[in-house]
Amino acid sequence: MIHWREGEQSYSAKWHSENGIAPHKKVQIADDTLTADTAYRLACEGTAMLYKGDFQNARQLLQALVRRVDKPSKKSSRVDRVAKEKTKSPLDAFNLHRLAQSQRARILGMVLIPINADHSISLRRAPDVARACFEVFGEQTEPYVISLRELLGVISAHEWRKKGVPVLARDDEEIRIHPHYGVFSPIRGEYIELVLKAPLPVAIQKESIAFDIGVGTGVLSVVLAMREIKQIIGTDQDDRAISCAKENIKRLKLNEQIAIFKTHLFPEGKAALIVCNPPWLPARPSSSLEHAVYDPESQMLKGFLSKLKDHLLPGGEGWLILSDLAEHLALRSREELLAWIEAAGLKVIARLDTKPQHQKAFDKTDALYAARSKEVTSLWRLASK
Repeated sequence: MIHWREGEQSYSAKWHSENGIAPHKKVQIADDTLTADTAYRLACEGTAMLYKGDFQNARQLLQALVRRVDKPSKKSSRVDRVAKEKTKSPLDAFNLHRLAQSQRARILGMVLIPINADHSISLRRAPDVARACFEVFGEQTEPYVISLRELLGVISAHEWRKKGVPVLARDDEEIRIHPHYGVFSPIRGEYIELVLKAPLPVAIQKESIAFDIGVGTGVLSVVLAMREIKQIIGTDQDDRAISCAKENIKRLKLNEQIAIFKTHLFPEGKAALIVCNPPWLPARPSSSLEHAVYDPESQMLKGFLSKLKDHLLPGGEGWLILSDLAEHLALRSREELLAWIEAAGLKVIARLDTKPQHQKAFDKTDALYAARSKEVTSLWRLASK
């Protein structure tokens, strides 16, 4: 619960945070008279602001906070900042970037919005967010409070879910995947291209069965279905991913080809092809939403490699889709990856490489540009020794 006072009265409401932020201890009422400078000072001091004014003004206030948070410090000149950037190691740059992102999220999360039990917002000029909030929070029986920044993320996710992400074409028809909130969106198309181009293992001709480990939105299962694999089993541990994948598969009328199960890594049995696109960075996620990006101590990657051999049919292959960004950030070495493959009784048949085409790979102002500009995404074709 989150608690606050209005005049002499005390109030409380349920607190919602998908980012895992604890209920704020210091909360004060804010309205359209609050200036951006005062709001920034309060946020930096750890005071959250429960907005009771105009919703669109609240959005403008948040944008003003973004400008203040992202404004370079006056204490250091541009020349000094550039010099410091050059002397930082890749790991230092990554850790400082994560710290800065955490601090930024903390400050920008201080503007709060009250929401009714039916997911409506009583503020002036508030949009209709009922459907978007229901998709994320489900049925509610009492009012709740959420940060405006997180609410905007919920609204954005709802729009992506409605319109979908184009991933490939089938018979002149565009195939779209509709990501759910909290499930990693397939916006990086380079790894999809790798799965489309890699030669299928010979074992597929005898037994046309594949596993998709960590199914997420179901995008790779759909790609495998487009490659005419007859039976595909996707697995995941996340309920949102399971629901998302099932919805996408049903929308594309692929239920007879693809089945989805909630389990840790592998389903029972063996397959001619086993595909896995694990989180690429071995670091601790700071929220539930980051689990698709960060894999603490490479647990999923090592788990996939260690058990892969036991689930491959004779002549079968495992396809590991992995970026080498972790190597450029000094989070994991190529030698470590090859050692894990060797220890699992596997051999590398081939590797298909491609360069990312996403915006950050070309953004020289990005804190991790030095690493991102060198990044290569690979599909490792693995087989039993």
